[in-house]
Amino acid sequence: MSEKEEKNNKLTIEDMATFCKKKGFIFRAAEIYGGLSGFFDFGPLGVELKNNIKDLYWKNFVSKRDDIIGQDGSIITNPKVWKASGHVDSFGDLVLTTKKTKTKIRADHFIEDTLNIPADGMKADEINRLIKEKNLKYNGEDFEDIKDFNLMFSTHVGADTTKNSLCYLRPETCQSIFPNFKLLSETSRLKLPFGIAQIGKAFRNEISPRDFIFRCREFEQMEMEYFYNPETKCELLNEEILNRKFKFLSAKNQESGKEEMEEISINEIIKRGIINDYHGYWLSTFFNWLNKNIGLDYEHLRVREHVKTELSHYSSGTVDIDYKFNFGFKEILGLANRGNFDLTQHQKFSKSKLEFFDDTSKKKFLPNVIEPSLGVERLFMAVIYEAYNYDEKRKNVVLKFKPKIAPVKVAVLPLMNKEELIKPAKEIVEILRDYDLNVIIDKSGSIGKRYARYDEIGVPFCITIDYETIENGEKKDTITIRDRNTTEQKRFKINEIGNEIISMIKEKKSF
Repeated sequence: MSEKEEKNNKLTIEDMATFCKKKGFIFRAAEIYGGLSGFFDFGPLGVELKNNIKDLYWKNFVSKRDDIIGQDGSIITNPKVWKASGHVDSFGDLVLTTKKTKTKIRADHFIEDTLNIPADGMKADEINRLIKEKNLKYNGEDFEDIKDFNLMFSTHVGADTTKNSLCYLRPETCQSIFPNFKLLSETSRLKLPFGIAQIGKAFRNEISPRDFIFRCREFEQMEMEYFYNPETKCELLNEEILNRKFKFLSAKNQESGKEEMEEISINEIIKRGIINDYHGYWLSTFFNWLNKNIGLDYEHLRVREHVKTELSHYSSGTVDIDYKFNFGFKEILGLANRGNFDLTQHQKFSKSKLEFFDDTSKKKFLPNVIEPSLGVERLFMAVIYEAYNYDEKRKNVVLKFKPKIAPVKVAVLPLMNKEELIKPAKEIVEILRDYDLNVIIDKSGSIGKRYARYDEIGVPFCITIDYETIENGEKKDTITIRDRNTTEQKRFKINEIGNEIISMIKEKKSF
């Protein structure tokens, strides 16, 4: 185990929540009233980091591609959508209720925490058997019979508050894509394969929100539905994509009670028939994006195959990309093969034709779908954990974000709080803001304390304006740029700093 991992393993979830609150990343919603479980507000740094993550996703998977378009669906839609999708009947968890105090607990979490065994997808009969055999109790209390609990928030639309006006807050962002499939494909003149992406809020009435922002009741998702003809091969695959390797936990090992992982390639997982070639393409692409663009360490990532009992009602096969938090590997991205389940259901319930006409084969059919789904808060949390470093030499926390996603890109620091230094500092701030960079100016405190202040919130570059900047000599009209990760400092001309900073943020040029 590395020194960083040892340090971070001592960092509890409560420590991380306290750090994020103290630095203005995240705090409980309406905290002065005691908050509300499962709901959080993002502060100045948090909203910047969150927006940067979403922006990077959109640029990579929508703006820079010809085969993917975007949409922004309504949070509340016709409730028939959720009946057709299966969410009204099948979207829920099992809940345990104590007999005396009527405390409600999510059943699979209780089994996992109490017996230290995987319980995701475990059926009610199996949980009841374990509770009886092991004589399991909660705070000394016995349980009532286990019950189903639907996770969707319900509401009413309009003045009528009867059953006729019942609607739901969406439990996932992707579902509104399917009813719009034909309209979007026709208006955008798309040919298979193509994707439709969306970023937005989703809501789930979790029985027991936990692990800080990992499991919330209100959250954001970055989801995509990639439609393809199952009779065609994926032409997006190339040697680099096929040879990409990752640590893999198979369903077979999990069903045998093993946590042993193997390092295999995308090509190998496709050959084994675990996923198809389109599924493999997106697994490889997102794994690489999380590793290279977002900056999550390869050693902290794994791919886990869902066992049959935990597959969602719409999925014919799902793999997750998990991140190794200090409380274990947890899912940050799910990749499901939804087949043509959703289009079939919506065609059936709406009685509208949703088939796609393929110009090549001259046939109409319902395409299959691969769905990559990312939780923004979960990825946000992984990014914070990955960036968090306690630097023994500096005796200070240093958040080593990738420059592209750092909330603040540059801190401009006049060496002293003197007007002759503040004036050029403000001019430099304006220069950098013209490059659409989030820049702050700070005039108070010693330069060492200010460096520490901005290391702690992950600012990749600090610019210092000193008297050599304004006095005659060979260093006139130059400033010092300090690199957060190494503390190395270099002198640059003021008229070059915009291009220099942009090149370093885009990692086209190293410090």
